[in-house]
Amino acid sequence: MKEIRKQKGYNNYETFAYEKGIPRAQYGRYERGSDLKLSNLLKVLDGFNMTLEEFFREGFD
Repeated sequence: MKEIRKQKGYNNYETFAYEKGIPRAQYGRYERGSDLKLSNLLKVLDGFNMTLEEFFREGFD
């Protein structure tokens, strides 16, 4: 997620989380790989303007 966030132009995870309406501490845990439910992943992907398919395809092309 961190790489994708940076590709989308957000160098700071707190700024991304704030702009997308995701609690900053919670989003920080997502980037560290903990506490991530599918419903929350979908919120983050919406913020990235990505589909699940695009997200899971990253690095496999």
